[in-house]
Amino acid sequence: MGPSPGHVELDGAWWPRSRDLTHELSALADVLDPLWGRITHIAVNPRLWPILPRKILVNGHVVKAGWFTSGQDPHKILLLSYTAGRWDLLVIPPETSAPSAARLMAAASANTGPPMTATALMTAEQAGETSSSYEATSGRPGRLVVGV
Repeated sequence: MGPSPGHVELDGAWWPRSRDLTHELSALADVLDPLWGRITHIAVNPRLWPILPRKILVNGHVVKAGWFTSGQDPHKILLLSYTAGRWDLLVIPPETSAPSAARLMAAASANTGPPMTATALMTAEQAGETSSSYEATSGRPGRLVVGV
């Protein structure tokens, strides 16, 4: 199943373990490629990623990377696949606590309320305004949640 129809800000969330995009993208593709088809392109804002190569070898294929300082939310990653189209995921910083990450993942994949930008969700979480029925369990919760 592809991204939600119509205009939505986010299709889900991703909580990488580090800011090493080359390493983290492989782990993300391990999960998404079987579900969505091969990720072919990504776009990020370079503010949160210290190293941004133009091409990243991911599970035996090349993913082309682009970055934009204007127009690209720093807390979002754009993923493109020839088979599934476009997906926009909230990127939860790796240093985020498990309870905050759980709230952010639930909020990013919720189908209720008006669409929010990734930065708006991060700002709301920092202000203590996000809520969720999801309770974090021991350890870190799932690293990817995708709303369908």
